[in-house]
Amino acid sequence: MALLGIDIGTTGSRALVLDEAGRTVAASAEHEAFRSPQTGWAEQDPDDWWRACQTAVRRALDASGTDGAAIQAIGLSGQMHGAVLMDVAGAVLRPAIIWCDQRTETECRWIESTIGASRLLELTSNPALTNFTLTKLLWVRAHEPETWARVRHVLLPKDYVRWRLSGEHAIDVADASGTLMLDVARRRWSSDVLDQVGIDVGLLPRVFESPEICARVSRDAAAALGVPVGTSIVAGAGDQAAGAVGMGITRPGAVSATIGTSGVVFAATDRPVTDPRGRIHTFCHAVPGRWHVMGVTQAAGLSLRWLRDLIAPAISTGGVTYDDLTAEAARVPPGADGVLWAPYLMGERTPHCDPNIRAACVGLAANHGRGHVVRAVLEGVAFSLRDTFTIFSELAVPVERIVVGGGGARSALWREIQANVYGRAVETIVADEGAALGAAILAGVGARVWASVDEAVDATVRRGATTSPQADAVATMNDRYAHYRRVYPALRAMADSSARNEAYV
Repeated sequence: MALLGIDIGTTGSRALVLDEAGRTVAASAEHEAFRSPQTGWAEQDPDDWWRACQTAVRRALDASGTDGAAIQAIGLSGQMHGAVLMDVAGAVLRPAIIWCDQRTETECRWIESTIGASRLLELTSNPALTNFTLTKLLWVRAHEPETWARVRHVLLPKDYVRWRLSGEHAIDVADASGTLMLDVARRRWSSDVLDQVGIDVGLLPRVFESPEICARVSRDAAAALGVPVGTSIVAGAGDQAAGAVGMGITRPGAVSATIGTSGVVFAATDRPVTDPRGRIHTFCHAVPGRWHVMGVTQAAGLSLRWLRDLIAPAISTGGVTYDDLTAEAARVPPGADGVLWAPYLMGERTPHCDPNIRAACVGLAANHGRGHVVRAVLEGVAFSLRDTFTIFSELAVPVERIVVGGGGARSALWREIQANVYGRAVETIVADEGAALGAAILAGVGARVWASVDEAVDATVRRGATTSPQADAVATMNDRYAHYRRVYPALRAMADSSARNEAYV
């Protein structure tokens, strides 16, 4: 017996095989194309996801030595918020508009004026943001009316792959939470929202809980992937909720801080906690009867990658590695000798919801070197993530343990910085396999390998090392965080002043 987890990412699809003991046997990834036809636009071809999925699954099965006939169930995860538009015959009508697309600010303002910002929070637990699926549908309706007239089905990225696997139109509650069309508290489509914005619920897929079996592999898909016809497919989850399952973040009190290209602080809750100021997201969890809240830093690992590309020669020509840069940063004391980094390279979501703010490095002096700037970037990203912990405290969201993941967990220095900035010990897990592992775990629950998601997590997710905060460094980080909190208002005031001056030219 084996379980298959599939994650449809932005830069590639990943497949993972989990054995009956809950061990990862093999994983494989396949690249996908991304295009930006205009500034701020982001699109992908859904057929690329299906092609990459097939390749990743076959490679994972080959690498594991697992006969495809042993696959008992399949779980799906993937990038959230995208919009795949299909006609009555299932043909894709245009490239999918994906999560990081920023073209829909006008649609966000229209939603707020039509429904009301506070009423929208009541109905969906979230504010109108350019990332969410509904805004993309409204943009196509307004700008491509001929295409919109032919739309009969709307799917999110992983759910398009499910349709290719089975012919079924389905979505899970966690991924649906990021559409701005779900009543998150009641875990169903919001008829109030859909009626007010003029979207027919018949365009949307049926909503399931994440471990529920909602489809089975078709004959054509079985031949394409090398798995049995009729293999169970569970609803799965969007990448954040599935990734949290793979890290063991399922019970209230468990929180993850993951640094990839973006950064996410994710907390499991037993109730839908809504921030009245809309600074964090409130979504259904992949665990039935639970929810989660999360804050997002747009440019977390991206900040370090941007800095490396800016100041360091290419590795292929003898340049420095990330390890070289963090080694230099480790020789600089906590606080980076007064240098601060505000990581707003791509605007910011939490806590500012400001797509137009831009990054800044402040406090530089002639005696500062590259290590100071690198350390400031590492600390600035951690400060940004701490903003979410600050909001959790305001909303009485329990934080009993913090698990770190992504690139921020692989760097010993970044783990140390996070522990000191958060003022709490941070843990790692032994195998950080991401959302594909969470999808495979959900498949196991659907197949009754485990009775619940909690039981499955206890059987499969193993704790790694713990990094404890250091009292002196915590005091320094608290002081620097207070200074960091003053940077955004100053940047916003500068941007507003520039806009006013431009208006008078």
